[in-house]
Amino acid sequence: MSTAGPIPRDRLPPAPGVGFKARHFAAIMDDPGPVEWLEIHAENYMGDGGRPLSQLSTLADRFPISVHGVGLSIGGEGPLDPGHLDRLSRLMGWLAPASFSEHLAWSTHEGAYFGDLLPLPYTQATLDRVAAHIDVVQDRLGRRMLLENPSSYLAFAESDRSETEFLTDLVARTGCGLLLDINNVFISATNLGLDPRAYIDAVPTGAVGEIHLAGHDEDHDDSGRPLLIDSHNRPVADPVWALYDHALARFGPVPTLIEWDTDVPDWPVLAAEAARAARALGQQAAA
Repeated sequence: MSTAGPIPRDRLPPAPGVGFKARHFAAIMDDPGPVEWLEIHAENYMGDGGRPLSQLSTLADRFPISVHGVGLSIGGEGPLDPGHLDRLSRLMGWLAPASFSEHLAWSTHEGAYFGDLLPLPYTQATLDRVAAHIDVVQDRLGRRMLLENPSSYLAFAESDRSETEFLTDLVARTGCGLLLDINNVFISATNLGLDPRAYIDAVPTGAVGEIHLAGHDEDHDDSGRPLLIDSHNRPVADPVWALYDHALARFGPVPTLIEWDTDVPDWPVLAAEAARAARALGQQAAA
């Protein structure tokens, strides 16, 4: 699916995007194919210059950019790191991206940073803390942020509401939007024995501003039950594509990112995944 005429760079089109990798720069500039927008990880572009910022500036002149944060620790117990927030604010200021998102997770504790996105119990105390942090971010950046649902491998006994109820409460309280990661929904539902379609059906329709699709690894736990790992190292699995179709039927065409972060393939392979998303989006737009 492609839009007619120039693509406004201040919003994401309801079309496929990909996570930008420097090795694909020349191919994207030469022929992006079905790809109409790009996503970057904020933390990779918080320096003061060099080739990464030069490439990003060139891309931003041509494509809408989505900034995806991985280090704010929205769910952390302590205050948000002011230095990290300063660096993020500077990036957002000069880049003026179409979208900004972060993860529903924590990665810091008492000044230590852990290189992972760690899970949270869904309780009132967690809701209060995450909502307060979202308010700080949205006030500082002067824009609505999107929050991404995590991939889960176990559930907290102390949770007093479902993940979708927690996300719905956050949206109502803060005005944030949601980044709906379909692969994460499928992973969590498989690992926890839930219905992934029921999860999609419980997400508030007006809140979803972006969708992510990615590949995952398949394993088994000590009891022999299926255990899926969010690996971003392979094509999107067929059951995830089917769940994506279900999501589009509920939400309509939504900007959709193909995530592929390890064992990154050559550009034609990634473009082919984006083309499959474009076909699904086009079918939904025509329905």
